[in-house]
Amino acid sequence: MFDLIKKIISGGPAEKERGKGVADKTHLAAGVLLLETAHIDDECTAEEMAHVIDTLRSEFNFPQEYVEELIELAGAERDKAFDLWQFTNQMNQHYSMEEKTALMEAVWRIIFADGRLEAHEDHFAHKLANLLRLTHKQLIDAKMQAKAQLAD
Repeated sequence: MFDLIKKIISGGPAEKERGKGVADKTHLAAGVLLLETAHIDDECTAEEMAHVIDTLRSEFNFPQEYVEELIELAGAERDKAFDLWQFTNQMNQHYSMEEKTALMEAVWRIIFADGRLEAHEDHFAHKLANLLRLTHKQLIDAKMQAKAQLAD
């Protein structure tokens, strides 16, 4: 399956075969953004990774093995990326405002997973919201929603 995902991302014949290339590229972009969130403080905790996995599984309804492969591929894309624009651009082109807001909630859940909010994490969330063309109110609403979800 990993080869299939790589072919889809690179736009190979498998993309035409499945007709889901845009969706798969968007899933990859979401995976990269979630991984970047988990690693933004140079420490990816087990709780943060659990939130990444849970988000990919629940938001996209993926089986566990696909999530693991998507995370591996997203990690490779994250490592070679210079910035986040290519990923947020993919999201802006193919995600609705509600989907981008849900992604921002997931970002906040990952940030809060370790029980603290550091300045560079807050800065990253604001930067990401800006790149996703979310308003400040949408950013704060997503933050409050994530806190409420974690409190449950």
